[in-house]
Amino acid sequence: MLAAELIVDAIPPLRTSDTIQKALDRMAEFKVRHLPVVNDDQYLGLLAEDELTDPDHAKLLASLPLALITPYVTEHQHIYEVLGLFYDSKITAAPVLSTSKTYMGVITVNAMVNGIAELTSAIGPGGIIVLEITSKNNSLAHMAQIVESDNAQILSSYIRTFPDSTRMEVTLKINKQDTSSISSSFSRYGYDIKAVFGHNDDNDDTMDRYDSLMNYLNF
Repeated sequence: MLAAELIVDAIPPLRTSDTIQKALDRMAEFKVRHLPVVNDDQYLGLLAEDELTDPDHAKLLASLPLALITPYVTEHQHIYEVLGLFYDSKITAAPVLSTSKTYMGVITVNAMVNGIAELTSAIGPGGIIVLEITSKNNSLAHMAQIVESDNAQILSSYIRTFPDSTRMEVTLKINKQDTSSISSSFSRYGYDIKAVFGHNDDNDDTMDRYDSLMNYLNF
C-alpha cells in the first residue's frame, strides 16, 4: 500500500491567504492538529495548531511569523515509511507530494489506522497467535508449514524485537477463529506460545479478546 492510496480527498489544504479562524475551524472539523499550507500546488510547510496563538483570529496566515516544519512523504512511498514519519515527527497529518514535489493531498492518523488495519488483515475474521522465539529459529516458512498443515493460512505477520536481546515476538493472524489445534502443533515443535486470541467456544467474547490484544500491544 502506497502513500497516494491513503490520501484523504475531503481535506483541503490551507492557503497563506486564509485567516487564523479558518485554520482553527478546519482543524476542528477534521480532528487534526496539523494542516499543510500551500500556494497553488507548492507545499510550503505544515502548520501546527500550537502556532495559532494570536488573539486576532481575523489575521491572515501570511501575516504571522510562522515556523513551518516541512515533513512529507512522496506518492510512491510505502505505508510503513508513512507510519515512520508519523512516529518520528509526532504529527497528526502527513502531506503527500508527487515525484516532482507538487502537493497532492494529506494523510491523517485515522487514514493510517484504516490502512494498517487493512494491510494486517485486522478487520477480517481469524485467530491470532503470538510466539516468543529467538533469532536462530526465526523461520516464517516453518511457521507457515505448521499453520498450513492444519488447513489454514497466515493472513499477516509481524515481528517485535527487543533491545540487547536475541528474543523476538512473532504475531500471526490466521484465517481460522479456533486456533487450538494450531497452537498445539506449535507447542509440539518447541515454540513458546505467549498469547492466543480467537474463538475457542460458543461464547462470543470477541470484544474482550480484542481489548486484551490492544492492551498487550500497548496501543
